Amino acid sequence: MSTISHGFKSSKQDFTFGPWKVTAEKTHIMKSKDIERLAEEMHMPCLPEMLFGDNVLRIQHTDGFGIEFNAIDALKRVNNAQDMVKVACAQEWQESRADSEHKEVVKRYDWTYTTDYRGTLLGEDLQIKVTPTAERIDLEKLKAREQIMFFEDVLLFEDELHDHGVSMISVKIRVMPTSFFVLLRFFLRVDGVLIRINDTRLYHEGGKNYMLREFSTRESKVSALQHVPPAFYTDPNEIAQHLPLKLTECEKLEFPERETPAETANVSQ
Repeated sequence: MSTISHGFKSSKQDFTFGPWKVTAEKTHIMKSKDIERLAEEMHMPCLPEMLFGDNVLRIQHTDGFGIEFNAIDALKRVNNAQDMVKVACAQEWQESRADSEHKEVVKRYDWTYTTDYRGTLLGEDLQIKVTPTAERIDLEKLKAREQIMFFEDVLLFEDELHDHGVSMISVKIRVMPTSFFVLLRFFLRVDGVLIRINDTRLYHEGGKNYMLREFSTRESKVSALQHVPPAFYTDPNEIAQHLPLKLTECEKLEFPERETPAETANVSQ
C-alpha cells in the first residue's frame, strides 16, 4: 500500500550563491523492494518506514568540492551509536509494553535509528579539510533580520517506532545575501522513556575560505522532564532548550586551494 498522495510532485531546486551551487531534491519514499535490498546490504533487519533515499541537499563549489546530506549515508552511521543508553532504553521500553514484539530485534540493531551523521564530503581531486576548532558559529548574528534569498527543508527519513514515538532526520538551509546556514536535525522521542536531539549546524560567510560545523547531542529521560508541558515533547524546537547538553564538537571545514602554475614550478625546483 502506498502512502504517497496523488497530488505529490517531485521537486528539484537550484540556487547559486557566489561560487556555490545549492541543490535541494525531494521525491517519493523508496519502494519496499528497494528498502528490503538496502536493509540487506546494510545488515539491518529493518529500515525506517518512510525512507526518502533520493532526497538530498547538496552544496557544491564550482571546483567540485562541497558537502551533501542524504538519507543512506545518515543510516550508515546508525550502528555507531553508543550502546549503553540505547540498550537501557530498549529494556525500559520493552518493560513498559504488555506485548514486546521487538524483544529479539532490539538485540540485533538500533531500533531508534540514532545517527551522528554530519554530512558527506564531496570532491575527488579537491576535498575539504576538517580540523577541530575553538571558533564558534555566531548564533546572535544569525538572529539579525536579513533577507532570506533561498530556503528549503528536506526530510531524509522518519519512523513512528510502531506507534511508540518518532525517529526522524531532516535538513534545512537558508541562504542570505552574505552567508548560508544549514541545520541537520535528528529527533528521537520514545514515548514515556527518552527524548534525544542530534544537531549539526553548518555556517559559511561569503568570502571566507572555510565553513564552521557544530555537532551537538541533547538528551533526557522523560521522567526528568516533569516540569515541561507534555505538548512540548512533540515539538523539537520547544523541547530542545529543556534537554541537557551531552556533547558539543566544533570543526572548521577548510576549502582546498588550487595550485597555480607558478606555485607548481616553485615546488619542483
